[in-house]
Amino acid sequence: GLSFASKLELAYYKQLERMQLDGLVSFFLFQCPFHLEGGVRYVVDFVVFHADGQVEFIDTKGRDTPMSKMKRKQVESRYPVEIQIVSKV
Repeated sequence: GLSFASKLELAYYKQLERMQLDGLVSFFLFQCPFHLEGGVRYVVDFVVFHADGQVEFIDTKGRDTPMSKMKRKQVESRYPVEIQIVSKV
């Protein structure tokens, strides 16, 4: 019952499922919002919790728009995270 915005996002989801089965990823979250000033939200595609304790914030993008870049910079300045862009799997 999940819906994906792109084939890239679906492919990355499937990759994370395989990594979870292999024990590399403990679990992952899908479509996690960050709230910004003025009621603006930036939704990151995945938050990945690796078995070694590392946490990654992943956004899958075929094309990174200026608006997306601006919002991402706002998120990274407000929250202690670095969002990684994945453009191919």
